[in-house]
Amino acid sequence: MDEPSRSGHMQRPIYLDYNATTPIHPEVADAMLPFIREHFGNPSSAHWYGVQARKAVEQARSKVAALLRCDPDEIVFTSGGSEANNAAVKGIALRFRDRGRHIVTSPIEHPAILEVCAYLESQGFTITMVPVDAEGLIAPRDVAAALRPDTVLISIMLANNEVGTIQPIAEIAALAHERGILLHTDAAQAVGKIPVAVDTLGVDLLSIAGHKLYAPKGVGVLYLRRGVELPKFIHGAGHERNLRAGTENVAAIVGLGMACEIAARDLEEEGRRLARLRDRLQGGLEARFPSCRVNGHRERRLPNTLSVSFPGVEANTILAELDQVACSAGAACHADQVTISHVLEAMRLPVEVAMGTLRLSVGRMTTEAEIERSLELITETVHRLLPAERARESEEPAAGEIRLTRYTHGLGCACKLRPQLLERVLADLPRPTDPNVLVGLESSDDAAVYRISDTVAIVNTVDFFTPIVDDPYEFGAIAAANALSDIYAMGGRPLFALSIVGFPSSRLPIEALRRILRGASDKAAEAGISIIGGHTVEDTEPKYGLAVTGIVDPARVLTNSRARPGDKLILTKPLGVGIICTALKRQMAGEGLAKRVVAVMGELNRVSAECMLRHDVSACTDVTGFGLLGHLKEMTTGSGVDATVRGAAVPVIPEALDLARAGMVPGGTENNLAFIAPHVEWGREITPPMQAVLSDAQTSGGLLIAVRPDACDRLLADLHAHGIASAACIGEVTFPGRGTIRVM
Repeated sequence: MDEPSRSGHMQRPIYLDYNATTPIHPEVADAMLPFIREHFGNPSSAHWYGVQARKAVEQARSKVAALLRCDPDEIVFTSGGSEANNAAVKGIALRFRDRGRHIVTSPIEHPAILEVCAYLESQGFTITMVPVDAEGLIAPRDVAAALRPDTVLISIMLANNEVGTIQPIAEIAALAHERGILLHTDAAQAVGKIPVAVDTLGVDLLSIAGHKLYAPKGVGVLYLRRGVELPKFIHGAGHERNLRAGTENVAAIVGLGMACEIAARDLEEEGRRLARLRDRLQGGLEARFPSCRVNGHRERRLPNTLSVSFPGVEANTILAELDQVACSAGAACHADQVTISHVLEAMRLPVEVAMGTLRLSVGRMTTEAEIERSLELITETVHRLLPAERARESEEPAAGEIRLTRYTHGLGCACKLRPQLLERVLADLPRPTDPNVLVGLESSDDAAVYRISDTVAIVNTVDFFTPIVDDPYEFGAIAAANALSDIYAMGGRPLFALSIVGFPSSRLPIEALRRILRGASDKAAEAGISIIGGHTVEDTEPKYGLAVTGIVDPARVLTNSRARPGDKLILTKPLGVGIICTALKRQMAGEGLAKRVVAVMGELNRVSAECMLRHDVSACTDVTGFGLLGHLKEMTTGSGVDATVRGAAVPVIPEALDLARAGMVPGGTENNLAFIAPHVEWGREITPPMQAVLSDAQTSGGLLIAVRPDACDRLLADLHAHGIASAACIGEVTFPGRGTIRVM
């Protein structure tokens, strides 16, 4: 949602991400409207309605051809740049595979080229990647050195989408044609920003994406030089030179034609204006941050594109706070790895520099006032985040409405290390030899148990994570409930807790920390204990949790490694909070759903544990960062048993499935799916969204209880009678085994 301005009106962020997509130009929209409302005919029909549509398609074809300086019959309309790239590279590979199976490309291409090449490699083709220099530029001599007698295609992009570097395509084309090799260029980022004439470039195939030059999404072009033949890439009727079957998307094609007409009309003047705006933005940032680095070629680059790195700052941290400027990051930091864009990696940008990279791309709707305001906002944010600036910070940030998830890269327990990595690390640690250690590293339990007498053992756990919700008070309460859950899952009773705090005092007001601590304190009081101390460090993002100490009867310690064949499996809370919290951070879920998911995570597992201890329970674990199936996998492998889960019986927050279908799946959940893959057999009816929910990284999830079959119904009735309405029997432990889980 838009943030309210001081005047009370909704104010949208400044858009500096035109290389990702462009808005539809008003003239383009006007040109399209008649073909949405009135001229709806099929271009293949012979009657008046069809003729009007056919005329419009051919007029658009002529406009595209005029911009590219080619003949209209060399233009093939597609659904976008990715289809055009696929058609070009796959088509040439298939057409000439008997002559040769070698393709030359570069490591900075769009995935719609790189993924196609990877596929062709799996089909017996050889791919050579020509390197780029530190400015992202390809040397024609390196292309020449890569060519072989069996080379059938060179595919090099005209201009890079991240750093804007423009490649010497005309020189590469000359090299290719000397050897009878075809050249394709992905010109999606270049068309409409710089002159793109196929006769000057000398290319044989060229791709365009409509949404990069103010036309609608879902339409593109493949330029196919006369005489170059491709196999049909969509079979059916004889549309688009008998290459691409399917009734033409007339309105979108008309829009693309108009966008090309506008580009041809305004190219020179608009190019100068964009370069001035970009240079003002670049000069302002370089003046304010002498240590910043501009990436890409200084002269040979798109007029609208600025890739700039701020060493010492993480780009996704900048974006988290820079909510009034829409732009892109060049790298991301995850719990256990750093992901740098393949373009910056190919340019050999040092990790510490690449991590702080922003891509700022201006466009037709960008104003000088927006550039000045963006400079202020970026400067303010980066100054606040730079270590040297933080050290000089003298004033506490102003308090106001705080959205904690803006200040973190990941969410809650989804930020755990990948379970595969954690298992390898723990396997190398020495096992305790003290006989009083009742539960330690030998199991996958989240708490340790130490016997101090025949009747009393200490149970201890520590848990902390990054914000899962925006409100500081709610975050503190959920973090406390999550940590206390480990004590309950062992059959213990908590005694006291210590706070563990990481806090960015230069980014957040101390009031936020007070509210986090208040939320945790109130939740601890609900559990009947006090938080009596703790430890705090300055951190780049907020983190909070508890070290909790409790007691348990040494004879009644519950672990996750004592499940027995025949046990029934009971889950006490619904799944899906990781997916929903991801949607909340991306503002894809409403306030009502937010309140419900906060209530689920904030509910203590105390009542469930008290009910559990009254029945014949074999094993227990709480469901948190590794998801239901990840924690069940630890239970089955630790107990030497197999299990069956009935997907339809698992309690799920209903909206989680819809959000998973929409792609709101956190990275921690994807890691969990990879972790359990060797151990899980999926039934055919278990859809990918349901698989994600069953593996979803939970924060303060429910208890997973293995109970003797004759006690299952009694335990369920007890839980329901005490208000645990979501509790359900979700499956059973089947036979002794190697930990296999069958999901039906």
